[in-house]
Amino acid sequence: MPRNARPSFRERRRLRREGRRPGPPSPYALLPWLLMGLGAFSNLFQGETSTPWIAGAGLLAFNSLYISVVFRGFAKEKRESTVTYVLLGALAAVTFALAIAYGGSWLLFFPLLSLAAGTVLRHRWLVAGLLGLAVAACVVAVWRDDSASPPWTLGYGTFISGAVTSAILRLAETVTELRATRQELARAAVERERLRFSRDLHDLLGHTLSVIVVKSEAARRLAPRDMDAALTQVADIESVGRQALTEIREAVTGYREGSLATELDRARSALTAAGIEPVVRRSGPPLAPQAEALLGWVVREAVTNVVRHSTATRCVFEVGGTGEQVRLTVTDDGRGRREGPAPTPGIGGTGLKGLTERLAAAGGSLVAGPGTDSGFVVTAELPVDAGGGEEGDGGGDATAPPGAGEGPDCSPTLGR
Repeated sequence: MPRNARPSFRERRRLRREGRRPGPPSPYALLPWLLMGLGAFSNLFQGETSTPWIAGAGLLAFNSLYISVVFRGFAKEKRESTVTYVLLGALAAVTFALAIAYGGSWLLFFPLLSLAAGTVLRHRWLVAGLLGLAVAACVVAVWRDDSASPPWTLGYGTFISGAVTSAILRLAETVTELRATRQELARAAVERERLRFSRDLHDLLGHTLSVIVVKSEAARRLAPRDMDAALTQVADIESVGRQALTEIREAVTGYREGSLATELDRARSALTAAGIEPVVRRSGPPLAPQAEALLGWVVREAVTNVVRHSTATRCVFEVGGTGEQVRLTVTDDGRGRREGPAPTPGIGGTGLKGLTERLAAAGGSLVAGPGTDSGFVVTAELPVDAGGGEEGDGGGDATAPPGAGEGPDCSPTLGR
């Protein structure tokens, strides 16, 4: 968004909604609890304390240590440091000293000590520490026998103060982590969508432009001696271009699904225009849409590499299998890459390496390598009801071309 541009209505509404969302608690929320020490301060101010200077120094030390421990307890890196535990121990020592020496209103420092402990202690140390403080508060209250309330209420208040404080802080930390996780998942979803679109766009254009180049060359060769045949090739170029526009629109919306029959028909057209004889043999049971999409990408990748990089004169597609397994074999009789510049590093088709990973995720396999006598053989096997597109290494859906942009080794046929 430009610096001077006004945010849209949706953006303003989102900002208002986030502004109303409660954030994590602040250490300042625990400072008003120090008012529980007003009774002790009143005793000190009215001269009801036997040693006012010592009591005043203890009151100042308690408040200072309480504030320091609470603020350090809200910062995770400081909460787990040794200094914080030393300060908490010093606060406990001051609390016990004041409660034992003066009793009465000074016993209310035990709940305050529990509040501070609840900001610092976690897990098993929390329960043990709060139970110890509660028992100690009851014992001191019984021994002093001058508490304004029954000793057991002091012990209960001491335990519940720290427990509630710790529970609220742990809940706030969990909510903060969940929000961060949600934002990270949203960013990951955006990245996956960008990757899906870049893969689809790259491979759709790469295959389509290869077919257009081959048919353009055929039209140029036929034009001087057979204008009708040349016009047929031009019409095919128009048809391929229109189909590419449709596929690009579907790739943008994410609803494109591949079809093995469609890819085989396109393979026939592309190979014929390149002067390569296509042979298709298909049998076996009907396939699930995901299996059709995956095998369609295998056909597209194999044809693109045959047209670009082989000197083949014949390419055979065999589709067959049993009631549970389907096999696609693509065999050409080429003898290597055509003369010309090597493929640009980092630019390739769908990539047999990426297809191998995607088929493996769907419970299948892909093997590619030189043929027994000559040429190149690509064999793909899949369960008939294969479900593609598991989230994970491949990302995206079964119809998304895997492995785009994997570098110069993304297809074994590149540079052969």
